[in-house]
Amino acid sequence: MHEIKRKSLLAEGIVRLDVEAPRIARRRKAGQFVIVRAAEGAERIPLTICDADPDAGTIALIIQGVGSSSQRLCALEEGEFISDIAGPLGLPTRLEQIEGLCVCVGGGLGTAPLYPIAQALHHKSVEVVSIIGARSSDLIILREEFQSISDQVFIATDDGSEGHKGFVSEVLAEVITARDVSACVAIGPVLMMKACAEVTRPAAIHTVVSLNPIMVDGTGMCGGCRVSVGGETKFACVDGPEFDGHLVDFDELAQRLRTYQVAEKHTCRLSPEQLPH
Repeated sequence: MHEIKRKSLLAEGIVRLDVEAPRIARRRKAGQFVIVRAAEGAERIPLTICDADPDAGTIALIIQGVGSSSQRLCALEEGEFISDIAGPLGLPTRLEQIEGLCVCVGGGLGTAPLYPIAQALHHKSVEVVSIIGARSSDLIILREEFQSISDQVFIATDDGSEGHKGFVSEVLAEVITARDVSACVAIGPVLMMKACAEVTRPAAIHTVVSLNPIMVDGTGMCGGCRVSVGGETKFACVDGPEFDGHLVDFDELAQRLRTYQVAEKHTCRLSPEQLPH
């Protein structure tokens, strides 16, 4: 059992839970995730470890209440418990491959898994320019956290309520035009990551994306998180979740996610948080 030590509301429907998990807090690295079950028999949900405090023995999880399982987690209060947290899982971010100026791009809830990577790059003394986007200004999360570890932060909103009106990929293109960019890390919806990879492709900028296929066990046994990278089949939970954005077959990934979405509507019991946002 893992006690919730702190709960905070980041935006409407999005909460941060600081949860007691001392062994994970000591071992986790940027880019890794956990599999969470709210209670015995509940659905298994993969969540990125957004932050950790080894001294306090806690990890931070950011959750959007979309389906019944994620809403159940969001409804938990300080002093209550999460039944199971397995991790850290997945390969850590390959920080040694990133030098010079790195642009970190987060779309929607993708800002949460982006933060520990940007934080690790900052601690490595890499120059970090962050671009974070959402549908509207009130849905921007981790603004102050990114400001504290970034040399510059740009905001993009779909409705133009703050910063650039439009897509984060458009801001990325402007930054690449103005600066000598060495690397890019883009995390968010599939189409957003694909767009960012296409922006960086002409300049051959090293581009890292973190994929979000359907995942059940987190150990590569179920095969649900299959993705095609460079013409080879990879499993996001054990080979990733991060891959070279220029090698990922985003169209196949999007098609597989749509297949699960149709299946959920008609026959399966996949919860909405497992579907693409």
